[in-house]
Amino acid sequence: MSGPPAGRAVPPALPDPPVPLGQPARLDLADRGDVEALVRAFYRRVFVDELLGPVFVDVARMDLEAHLPVICDFWETVLFRAGLYRRNALAVHTALHAVFPLSAAHFARWVALWTATVDEHFAGEKAELAKIQATRIASSIRRRLLGESGSELATISRHSRRRPPP
Repeated sequence: MSGPPAGRAVPPALPDPPVPLGQPARLDLADRGDVEALVRAFYRRVFVDELLGPVFVDVARMDLEAHLPVICDFWETVLFRAGLYRRNALAVHTALHAVFPLSAAHFARWVALWTATVDEHFAGEKAELAKIQATRIASSIRRRLLGESGSELATISRHSRRRPPP
């Protein structure tokens, strides 16, 4: 095993910089302004996405400016327990699913775009919560559209019953 030449000290390893050089530090989601910035950035991606764009633009004909306050209420409630969202997100997706069947690929792509957008703009506890909750919510809505329980626990128990006994 070879080490440094005699008499030469090994410099201590430097920690990775917190953000790439020349890039501003990403802060955590802190308020409604951050939520709105996140939602706008996300939908910019969604509207041009090859898989999701046609669903949001051509089928749902989503008017972002009209819908933005509702989406921000939703995410502000999810992330900060603001209590602002009082609608039924499942009903909107059920109506859309009746016109245009939403597949697992649609939900997976939605989560991937959401996660990438969060990671691009924010970092911290609330940013991680936004990604976790988006995954949970998308999975729950997908299960409900298939006529199953929206609960992750029902999915876990159903899968555990399929295993052969030890």
